[in-house]
Order: sequence, then structure tokens, then C-alpha cells
Amino acid sequence: MVLEPQLFGDSRGFFFESFQQHEFNAVVGDEICFVQDNHSGSGKNVLRGLHYQVRQTQGKLVRVIAGSIYDVAVDVRRGSPTFGSHVGVELSSENRKMLWVPRGFAHGFLTLSNWNEVLYKATDYYAPQFERSIRWDDPAIGITWPLDDAEPRLSSKDANGIPLSAAETL
Repeated sequence: MVLEPQLFGDSRGFFFESFQQHEFNAVVGDEICFVQDNHSGSGKNVLRGLHYQVRQTQGKLVRVIAGSIYDVAVDVRRGSPTFGSHVGVELSSENRKMLWVPRGFAHGFLTLSNWNEVLYKATDYYAPQFERSIRWDDPAIGITWPLDDAEPRLSSKDANGIPLSAAETL
């Protein structure tokens, strides 16, 4: 779900509520509680993901405060009619869009700008023992990453991600 906050601006600059619990719950139709905030910074063509946890699953509300990213969520719920499907959207400090990634979805992003900073709220705590990584370029998922013929910059964990067909899923 892509969320666009109402922006109030004048000659001094702008103001918007980046998060309001009551409004967020009304939009997603559920009582969501966030327990952790994360902040990352990345250079151009850094690709992080596709990550998810098989226990202590996390919903994530993602936004960009500097630069821009191509943000992706992949359904990894085996019994879901949309299993293996993905959605991708550009999030930037300029468009101020946010992406709600529910529990049961793998998440990843590609840095489009020379530098970005991403903030995201999580509904459960990070648990490295339960984290899994799916290949960013799994043909069964078919994500078209906007790489402009460049190779992504990956962590060793992401370079060693496994195909969705072989992954432990939910």
C-alpha cells in the first residue's frame, strides 16, 4: 500500500505528519503497533534485500528522507493467491510517498540517487536467526530493477540469497 501524506507548505518550507497511529490504522484497516525504527544510508546502486523473517515477522512502513529508492515488496505467504507477486514503487524525499509492507512480505530496495537515507518502522524486533534472503534477481519473481545497465552493489548476504522456490516461506 502506497501512502501519501498531506503536505502543508508556504514560503518558509513545508510540514507534514509522517506518522499518526490512529490515521494509519484506519487506512490499513488493522490495529498495527510499531516497536522499532530503523535508519539506513546507502550510495548509488546499492541494493538491499530481499529480506524477511520466518518468525517474528515484521510489517514495515518505509519512507525516504534523503534521495530516492526503488522499493519492492514480495508476497512470501505460501497459501496466498498472490504468492511470489511483487509491487515496486519509487520513494523519494521529494515525493514523500511511503510504502506499507505487511507481515509476510519480503522487502528490498535499490538506491537511485547518489546517496539516500531510508527510515522504516517495524512491527516486531529484528531477529537475525529468523532472517532469510531471497535472490534479488530471481526470474520467478521477475522484478525489473531500474539499474541503467549497472551492476548492483550487494552485501555478501544478499549476493548469496536463494530462489523463492527453495526459500523457507510463511
